Amino acid sequence: MQKILAIESSCDETACALINEKLEIETSVVTSQIDVHARFGGVIPEVASRMHVEQISVIIKEALKGHSMDEVTAVAYTIGPGLIGSLHIGAIAAKSLAYFYQKPLIGVHHLKGHIFVNELVDKLEYPLLALVVSGGHTELVYMEDDQHFKILGTTLDDAIGEAFDKVARIMDFGYPGGPIIDRLAKEGQASYKLPHPKVEGYNFSFSGLKNACLTLSNKLKEKNEAIRKEDFARSFEEVALGHLLEKVKRVLNDYEVKHVLIAGGVAANSRLRELMKENITKQKLTLPPLKYCTDNATMIGVAAFKELQYGHFVDLNASSKSSLSIETC
Repeated sequence: MQKILAIESSCDETACALINEKLEIETSVVTSQIDVHARFGGVIPEVASRMHVEQISVIIKEALKGHSMDEVTAVAYTIGPGLIGSLHIGAIAAKSLAYFYQKPLIGVHHLKGHIFVNELVDKLEYPLLALVVSGGHTELVYMEDDQHFKILGTTLDDAIGEAFDKVARIMDFGYPGGPIIDRLAKEGQASYKLPHPKVEGYNFSFSGLKNACLTLSNKLKEKNEAIRKEDFARSFEEVALGHLLEKVKRVLNDYEVKHVLIAGGVAANSRLRELMKENITKQKLTLPPLKYCTDNATMIGVAAFKELQYGHFVDLNASSKSSLSIETC
């Protein structure tokens, strides 16, 4: 049976997984750096890289416990996009294993991993629309099949996950902002008036909404008016997620789509999942399990089987890229 050893290190999670051709997860190990970066209010690239160096060998050894490299058909790793220092650590580890054990090497686009991990719960049907939402990405990706990706819309400034973190910082909610705002918003009402982003086409913009939150917060503080955190969180969340949904609906009106899915860290947001269920009724809808929304190596392994199927390999000289379009990778 074919098996892929997959490594993910694009940001602040160090992960390794062993996946077989039936997409069964034989092992999966993930270690997070959130507690460390929370002290700084965000990910510090240099710190992330050093922690990957400390963890990568341990994580790979743990993922291979009870297994042998003789079982492995190919070694896969995240080639981009991501923090370049973090990417390099995973790439060096994967290339070292591939070289020493004479295994084919597969470079996987990070967003392909987030999209294809949905195959663990649903058979993907095409044409497909993927709403990719995370700390670094907000994209609408149209797929006619499993090898062609067209970016219909992207953020013109902040990614939605980044906006969640920045608004949480404005409000002194803590880090990471997404889960905190999600939790607070469940207890609040959308009582604060915030502007809805106005962007043509299928693109997104969150900087204006973020600045409006900062302005409103400052005004309330100047008036010595107590800020109702739950209401503020709900007000922001409803506008931000409503912006996503508006663009999804626009694409569905303009394109033939059989299947809609969400992918990335913000796909774990409970309100976004509710809104998608309420509004996507004519197309098949897939919501990934929460454990596969955040970065992990399982998703890299699942996507790597696609590359293996089509014979897409990279050599030991392949360069990791901090910016890498899913349309060309």
